Parts: sequence; structure tokens; C-alpha cells
Amino acid sequence: MKLISIIVPAYNEEENISPIYEKLVHELNVLPYRYEILFVNDGSRDGTLKEILKLAEQQNSVKYISFTRNFGKEAAILAGLKRVKGDAAILMDSDMQHPPTLISEMIKGLEEGFHQVVAKRTRTGDPKVRTLLSSLYYKLINSITDVDLADGEGDFRLMSRKAIDSLLLLSENNRFSKGLFSWIGLSKKTICYENVLREGGSSKWSFGSLINYGIDGIISFNTKPLRICFYTGFIVLFLSLIYIAYTFYGIAQRGITAPGYFTTITAILVLGGIQLISLGVIGEYIGRIYNETKRRPNFLVDISNVDEYHES
Repeated sequence: MKLISIIVPAYNEEENISPIYEKLVHELNVLPYRYEILFVNDGSRDGTLKEILKLAEQQNSVKYISFTRNFGKEAAILAGLKRVKGDAAILMDSDMQHPPTLISEMIKGLEEGFHQVVAKRTRTGDPKVRTLLSSLYYKLINSITDVDLADGEGDFRLMSRKAIDSLLLLSENNRFSKGLFSWIGLSKKTICYENVLREGGSSKWSFGSLINYGIDGIISFNTKPLRICFYTGFIVLFLSLIYIAYTFYGIAQRGITAPGYFTTITAILVLGGIQLISLGVIGEYIGRIYNETKRRPNFLVDISNVDEYHES
């Protein structure tokens, strides 16, 4: 029998560990597959690790990795993918917003020959402002990056062993999984489902963290922002030369007049703003180069009951 691995990153999800495990087992027990459930404790400060360890003592199918501190969801996903032994793996959150009832349909997609089976959620129940901003963001990122990202498609997906191995070949430290999933290509099937609102606990995504995550998506897969800085600088320089020529012509025709305050302050603010934005964009890329050159690991493991595994 083939082995299906379930990867469940968890950060301060103490009250959801047992419920998500029970729902997973209920769905997996009726399938003709062996399974393992791998919880990745991302440096939780509550009793999440305690709940995971309790399950691991009682069930041989429960595996766990616990980080030395909070390294973020991207690191948790990578850690899980490096250690699962399944012929396929399913990534899902521990907040109960990814319905385990979709697992059987995902596995059907695997049996049909697809290497990725992606669950796409609707925006039902989300604030209208957030829905609008999300839609605009995906339109922007798809227009400037080299990968295609769909609104509503996230980490909740099944990946074949070939997809897992392909993803693990990508060694960058600054990881944006949504983009990486798309970048590796391979055949994909999409399953749609209604948005599920969180029942227990609170979301770990603040507005600021969502903004940072969005910037990661834009920066990680293209250099077009740098090209935009170049074009903007060239356009401003061209307009400035036209303005200088126009001003010189006016002086030649009418003589020197007192310089206008509005013209001066506008030029300073526009040029200064463009320079600061350009430096910020360049700084983002330099910062990422700096982080990559240090070659620090994506995460450090405190305790675990599973060794690293990678079938190439």
C-alpha cells in the first residue's frame, strides 16, 4: 500500500491539535493507503508541543518536529517536506480552515496522474476590503512575475513524490512557497471549496505580516522592480532635460526672472521620492543577497521523532 504523508505546521494552536488529528484520522482510515501525520511545531509558546507529544505517545502514525524557536511557516513547510516518506504529501494548516474532507478527492487527483492537486477556496466571509486588496494584489503580481498565482490557492495541496523532490531542489533561504509551487511546473488539478472560518484560536497573520508576505511574493520571482527603477529614472531625467531646455529658452527670450518656489519644491520632492523608492527596492534585493550568502539553515530542530528523508 502506498504511503500518504500529511504535513501540519502549527504555531500556538493548542486547542486545535486534537480536533484536527481526529478529523484527519476519520478521513484517512477509510482510504486504501497507509498514512503518517507529521506535525511541525514552529516554536509555539502555548501547549501545542505538549498536545503533539501526547498524540505521538499514543499513535505510531503521528510524527513531529519541534523548532528551537519560531522560524515561520515557510520553514515549517520545508522541514516537513524534507522528512516525510510518503509517495505523496498533503500540506494543510492546523487552524481547521482546511477541510480534511477534501483529502479523498485530492488522492483521486493523484490516482489520475496529477502531480499537484490544489484546493482553491472562495472568499466567502472575508472582509470586503481584504477581498478587494487580495484581488488587486494577484493581478499585480501576475503582471510582473514569471509565475502564475491564483487568488484562493494557498498551501493546502497534495504533491506527488516527484513534486516534493523537485521542490527540495530549490535551495534558496528566502522562500515564497506559493511561487515555488508554480515555478516547478508539473501537471496540476484544482479543487474548489467554500471558505471555512476559524472556530478556535486566533489568526497569526496581522496586516503587517500580510504586507511583508506580499512583498516577498513580488521580490522573490522577478527583477522587474529594478527595471522599473531604471525606466523611472530615465523618464525623470528626460523630462528634466526638457524642463532645463525650456527654462534656458525662456531666459534667452525674456531674461532671468525670480525662480518659483513651487517649481523648486516640486522638483526636490519628486526626485527625492523617486530616489528613496529606488533605494528601497535595491535595498530589498541587496538584503536578500546578503541573507543568501550567509547560508544559515532555514530552521533548527529542538526535538523530533523522525529523521530527514529525501528520495531523489
